[in-house]
Amino acid sequence: MEFDLHLHKTLGHNYHHSHGQFVLDVRLQTQAQRIVIFGESGSGKSLSLQAIAGLMTPDHGHIRIGGRTLFDSAQPCFVKPQERAFAYVAQDYALFPHLNVQQNIAFGLNKSWRNPSKKIQNAEVELWLQRFELTSLAQQYPHQLSGGQKQRTALARALISRPKALLLDEPFAALDTGLKQRMREELAQLQSMLAIPMMLISHDEQDVEQFGDEVLHLHQGRNRAS
Repeated sequence: MEFDLHLHKTLGHNYHHSHGQFVLDVRLQTQAQRIVIFGESGSGKSLSLQAIAGLMTPDHGHIRIGGRTLFDSAQPCFVKPQERAFAYVAQDYALFPHLNVQQNIAFGLNKSWRNPSKKIQNAEVELWLQRFELTSLAQQYPHQLSGGQKQRTALARALISRPKALLLDEPFAALDTGLKQRMREELAQLQSMLAIPMMLISHDEQDVEQFGDEVLHLHQGRNRAS
């Protein structure tokens, strides 16, 4: 799957407490299946990922992924987030606190905002519970889970919908050092098994080493020269 991006967005003085305007001007063209958006805090990493997910609209440019135009300011064209068929996992995992693990995962199959039943029985949900070793935690709620268990639940919820790409916002930032490496290895194995394109943002060199088939290095909103 090819990623062809030109993202241009001007933000006001309030962005990251900037003293002036912040200008995002990012270009990327790659067929890599593992892409890391790398850079320091405030470099525009999250903005770029949000634009790809459809959660932020650039002022100018285009987003073409897998030969499909998702945004083009010249046409104009903007595909809604829910129609892009991407899985977006936020840094805090964004699990629903009032739903147990099983319900959170089942929510990924929802076509509406209605909460899945606590007694839901679904073969696909069971498969993902097993795949992420969450079966024994199916009735637990997010506040009862460790950081790694929350991450696995969020990934299962994202992947159960069979997305065309997986977008991850700092997926290991909330984990301790030992768990980070284990989760990196698990995610790498899962990505290879599912053959799903993956893009993640990070400021950690180890994430670049593990997943950086292509690295989009940002500095103050722009591609940083190699």
